[in-house]
Amino acid sequence: MADFLPRSSQVNRASSVIDFGIGQPSFDLLPLELMRRATAARFAEGDTELLSYGYEQGDGRFRQALADFLTAEYATAVTPQELMITAGASQALALICTLFTKPGDTVFVEEPSYFLALRILREDFGLNAVPIPTNEKGMRMDALEEALARQRPVFVYTIPAFQNPTGHTLSAQRRARLVALGQEYDFLVVADEVYQLLHYAARPPAPVAAQTASGRVLSIGSFSKILAPGLRLGWIQTSPALAEHLAACGLVDSGGGLNHFTSNLVRVALERGWQAEYLQELRGVYRRRIDVMDAALHRYIGSRVRWQKPTGGYFFWLEMDARTETVGLLSAASEVNTGFLPGARCSSVGGLGHCLRLSFAHFGEEAIEEGVARLGQVLASYEPKAA
Repeated sequence: MADFLPRSSQVNRASSVIDFGIGQPSFDLLPLELMRRATAARFAEGDTELLSYGYEQGDGRFRQALADFLTAEYATAVTPQELMITAGASQALALICTLFTKPGDTVFVEEPSYFLALRILREDFGLNAVPIPTNEKGMRMDALEEALARQRPVFVYTIPAFQNPTGHTLSAQRRARLVALGQEYDFLVVADEVYQLLHYAARPPAPVAAQTASGRVLSIGSFSKILAPGLRLGWIQTSPALAEHLAACGLVDSGGGLNHFTSNLVRVALERGWQAEYLQELRGVYRRRIDVMDAALHRYIGSRVRWQKPTGGYFFWLEMDARTETVGLLSAASEVNTGFLPGARCSSVGGLGHCLRLSFAHFGEEAIEEGVARLGQVLASYEPKAA
C-alpha cells in the first residue's frame, strides 16, 4: 500500500490553541503527494479537454471511475447515470434547494443536525425547518409519521451514517421506512452521506443511495471527507431522471460541468486505486485518534459527562448535567486555549444547551490528549446554574 501521509502526521505536538470545534482534517493529513501524482498523470495524457466547460452532469470518465469506486465501497451497484457531479456537499444541498423548494416551504430535519446545513436551509433559502427527534438509531420514524400527519415537507434532510453531531447511525430498517414514507407522502429524502465511508469498525447499513430506484432519494457525497476539502468536489447520487433534472438547470447549462478540472485530476486517483488506499490510511489514523480521545475523556472527565465512543465519522457528542450551559462553558474553555462546538448550535429550536461536540479529525494524538486535559480542568471548576 502506498503511504500518502507525511511522517509528521503520526504524532503532532500540542498546539497553543486546541479547538475541537474544527470539523475538518488536520493539514498534515491532506494528500499533497497523491494529488501531485494525479496531476502529473492527467497532464501527461496530453489532451486539453480538461480545460473545457465540461459535460453538465459531469465528466463521463470521472463518473464511471466514481461509480466503480462507490460500487466497491458501498457493496451495492452504482452507475454513472445516477451521478451528478457537484462542487462539494454544501453546494449540492444548495442546488437541491434551488431546484426543489421556494421560500416558505417546509422541510424536516433531524434534531440535532449539522449546524451549517440548518443555516443553508433557513437563512439562504428561507425554508421552514421542522425538527424530528432522534435517538441512538437515528431519526425516529414514529415521530416522523406524527409530523407527517400534521404537515407535508418538500424533503426530509438526514445524515444517516455517523451523524454530525451525534455520531449515531440510522438503522437499516429506518432507512427503508424513511424512503417508503417518502413514496407514500410524496416527499424527497435528501441523505447527506458524506461520512458513509468513514467507518472504523463494522460497516454501516447500505447507504440510502442504494434506494435511488424509488425516485425519492437524493444522496449527497463529498471528497472533502475522504480526500481533501479544498478540492470542492462532490456528487449527488439519485435516479437517472432526477440526475438529468439537476443537470438541466441554468447554472450548469451556462457554465458547464461543476468543477470539471478538479474531477479530471481525481479521476486518475480513482482509476489507479490511490483514493481507496488513502481512505484506508485515513481510517487507521482516525481509529487511533478516537481511541486517544476516548481514553482521555475517561481519564480527565469521567462520570461528569455521558458519551458513546464513535465507530465512524468525525465526532464525539457529549451530554452533561441538564443545568450546564455549554455556551458559557465555551468562554471558560477559551481561557485555557481549548474549544468545542456548543450543542445549541446544532439545534433547530435552540435546545441541547447542555451538550457539546468534539471533533477528533483536526488534531494529532498528543494534541487531543492535551486538549481534553484542558477541558477537564475547566469542567472541574465549572458550577452549573441553579435548578
